[in-house]
Amino acid sequence: MEISITREELYELIKKAVREVLREESLEIVLKSIPVVSDEEMEDIEKLYGQPSSNKEIAYTEIIEI
Repeated sequence: MEISITREELYELIKKAVREVLREESLEIVLKSIPVVSDEEMEDIEKLYGQPSSNKEIAYTEIIEI
């Protein structure tokens, strides 16, 4: 079985694959950089600023496959 593809099509496929990998890696770095908050720290935050509002608006959503 032989597959025929032009140079431009191959370039676009590689470009798309590299973009996907870079996006996944950058997302992973961002998620790993978010610090963990202890229960004690969370209590202090709630004392200072109160409970979060129950009326939350979604500003942006995105589905990511990993």
